[in-house]
Amino acid sequence: MKIRIKFAKYGALRFIGHLDVMRFFQKAIRRAGIDVAYSTGFSPHQIMSFAAPLGVGICSLGEYMDVEICSHQGGEDLQKRLSGVCPYGIEILDVKLLPEKAPNAMASVAAATYAVAVKNPAGSFDGYAGVLEPFMAQEQILVTKETKRGSVEVDIRPGIYRLWLEDGALCFMVDASSSGNVRPDFVTRQFLHFAGANLPNNRLQTIRLEIWMQEGTPQQPNFQPLDAIGERF
Repeated sequence: MKIRIKFAKYGALRFIGHLDVMRFFQKAIRRAGIDVAYSTGFSPHQIMSFAAPLGVGICSLGEYMDVEICSHQGGEDLQKRLSGVCPYGIEILDVKLLPEKAPNAMASVAAATYAVAVKNPAGSFDGYAGVLEPFMAQEQILVTKETKRGSVEVDIRPGIYRLWLEDGALCFMVDASSSGNVRPDFVTRQFLHFAGANLPNNRLQTIRLEIWMQEGTPQQPNFQPLDAIGERF
């Protein structure tokens, strides 16, 4: 049976990379005494997958991983056990039992929402409310991406689905699929450049709010959070 675990990552632990997060949860699951399933073969490993790697330095309130288990004593017990071995900065938010044929978290990712806040207590994006509409009205938003073959210019405008202000933060929903992933820092820097603002990176804090799957069609998208499927048990 497969479970989907939703967790938050914040504080100093936002600076550990994706591979270290994977290693942490492998150890945490063993320490929690969870009856996890292992792969077969010469070098068995825990069967788990993560929805989408989180960039170093970014906090998140909506991370997901799928884990196969052999037995359990209920979702609340699993959440309590895992929470008991997690340090400050990793918070287990929910545990759900997935349907038998549910696609894994990684294959389900279609979009992600982010909030970018100004660290200065007096800082805010509220003064840029008038920039939102003209920024999104652009036909193209070109950025330079570094690849193994060198630099390439990419248009990220089709991958920016929504842009709004909330509580002084710049918020947006972007394509997070494997084929069209839009990095949040690209959106932030291009918005600030368009607005004529000069805010250094060390004054900004990016938070991933949620990861979404697509249940509609390209013409009529219907985004749902990854924990919209499954049930508490």
